[in-house]
Amino acid sequence: MLRLYDKLVIWAGSALPESLTLLFVRVAFAGIFWRSGQTKTVEGHWFQISDATFELFRTEYSGVPLPPHLAAVMAASAEHVFPILLVLGLLTRLSALALLGMALVIQIFVYPDAWWPVHSLWTALALVLIVRGSGRFAIDPLLTRTRRA
Repeated sequence: MLRLYDKLVIWAGSALPESLTLLFVRVAFAGIFWRSGQTKTVEGHWFQISDATFELFRTEYSGVPLPPHLAAVMAASAEHVFPILLVLGLLTRLSALALLGMALVIQIFVYPDAWWPVHSLWTALALVLIVRGSGRFAIDPLLTRTRRA
């Protein structure tokens, strides 16, 4: 029984399962922020920030230490750009770090009671990507090989 377990552990730690897992983590983490970004735009427009979003940053998100208009534009932009980069596996560590920073701003200044379970899970997903990178099914490894050549 222990031999089977040992074989499963070795297989699970190999490149294919790890890369598939990291792909899943990238898509799941990106989806959280993409869906949030979509709520900030005018329906039917790819990237026109809604008046409701600007109002939200003036009222409910007023604790963010930035001018509301700037914070709304930055948040909506980040919630669109970084998830796309994550799904592509392009600048994965940087994108995960940026979204982790955004999650921490939300935790500290907007919803301080949401650490468990919401923001702790976002943090865990981001940290996996920051530490492990994109995996093989991504653009990052191609760029790394190109830079080395």
